[in-house]
Amino acid sequence: MRSHNLEPIFDRVGHFGRFQKFLYFICAFQNISCGIHYLASVFLTVSPYHTCRPPGNVSQVLFGNISIWRLEDIWILFFTGHKDQIIVQLQNGEVWELTSCHRFRRDDSSALNSDYNGQKSSFPCLDGYIYDKSKWDSTVVTQWDLVCNREWYASMVQPVFMVGVLLGAMIFGHFSDRIGRRFVLWITSTGIFFFGVAVAFSSDFYSFMITRFLLAMSGSGYLVVVFVYVMEFIGMKSRTWACIQMHSFFAIGTMVVALTAYFVRTWWIYQIILSTVTVPFVLCCWILPETPFWLLSQGRHEEAQRVVDTMAKWNRASSCKLSELLSLDLNGPVGNEPSEVKKHSLIDLFSDWNVGTRTLIVWLIWFTGCLGFYFFSLNSVNLGGNEYLNLFLMGLLCLYCGGDYGWKICHRGLVWSYLPLYSRAVPDRGKVSGCGKRQHGEPFGKHRGPVLGLSLQRLDLPPAAGCWDFGVRQWHAVANASRNHGEASGDDLGGGCRTGERKREFRQIISRSQ
Repeated sequence: MRSHNLEPIFDRVGHFGRFQKFLYFICAFQNISCGIHYLASVFLTVSPYHTCRPPGNVSQVLFGNISIWRLEDIWILFFTGHKDQIIVQLQNGEVWELTSCHRFRRDDSSALNSDYNGQKSSFPCLDGYIYDKSKWDSTVVTQWDLVCNREWYASMVQPVFMVGVLLGAMIFGHFSDRIGRRFVLWITSTGIFFFGVAVAFSSDFYSFMITRFLLAMSGSGYLVVVFVYVMEFIGMKSRTWACIQMHSFFAIGTMVVALTAYFVRTWWIYQIILSTVTVPFVLCCWILPETPFWLLSQGRHEEAQRVVDTMAKWNRASSCKLSELLSLDLNGPVGNEPSEVKKHSLIDLFSDWNVGTRTLIVWLIWFTGCLGFYFFSLNSVNLGGNEYLNLFLMGLLCLYCGGDYGWKICHRGLVWSYLPLYSRAVPDRGKVSGCGKRQHGEPFGKHRGPVLGLSLQRLDLPPAAGCWDFGVRQWHAVANASRNHGEASGDDLGGGCRTGERKREFRQIISRSQ
């Protein structure tokens, strides 16, 4: 069944009523958990200052010209750029020079001083390392000594996670079309919780990587499917806003990571606390219904009717019979549609030149946006200043840009100012002209001439969508009117000066375009 035939459902039961709001905020809350696990590695893999552990008990420590008695207190004197050589004297009289990845035993141990030119013997750090615990009590790096020749293990934590993100999106996105959106949401949300907790109880680094990989697949699968799930319950009038705001909850998760890391400095406790954010959704995800779009695509008309009736009841609207609204025969095939639903694959995105071009553009936009976001987020500990504040402000910035300001950009016309450049390459028919004191949702003073030099047909938008910000009231358009301008009509072009002239001008444009 074609999607544009299903839109009249929302005109009857509501585009964003109480039912849709309830589902929307339940599902969006789980996005916080996804944002948490995507950025949790920022503090999980922090590598603090460290030095080789000496092979015995220390009696005295020399760092520069300062002598202390406990090796653990040396980090108070340590600072970036200083030569990281620590000299210790053991209780058996041996003198050792310690660096971050090597240790040397002096052949002459008669004196404890920093100026030594005698013979030294080099040894690997077989006794482990001593870490600076002034900021973190423990991290994944300190848990399994992922420093020096094992440093590359820590650098693989996030890349392996992102491979899981890629596979999870492909696998669960496919499953959602086969077994339903709701069932996939159950599986992925449960996986996010259990794998998130399992990460904290990993016995070794390899089990840690495996559970993180499975966690990434679950989180990515949820993000992909929940976006489709929510959009299939929301009508066109609120779909753009809901689409933008859905990702704002991911940014909230970024800020939660920063706040949790500031108060909890032990990595496994930090991981458990972050994993508990998904508990509310796991407890109530069983009440989520399947989307009527998917049910109708599978021929399950009676179940789709029950979901629509529930939507209407929650929204206090009159329900509608799908058999009448969509010309369905609940006891037989679907109207004029074939009984079998055509299966699509990734290759279909490139079967048409325009669709393929738009697909590549969307991929490029997502790649560029994600590259910038993750580059600054994952490196927030290296930007200087307070690393917790860096990540918190990064999430706050994304929340602001993706939420309120991003919505204003798309909705109040800041983007529309660039469309006349694009319109020079498209046909002139369907252009909208007008004048007035309020256009694009903002005051523009006295302005005459074309305000939107863009073909509505090229955008594939209904006239009501293209003219919504231009003061058009009581505008009526039938389905697919963007491809048949003659079937669109407007009763009042208010909101500007010379209303009568604007009516005549617009009707002339419509008549020329037929």
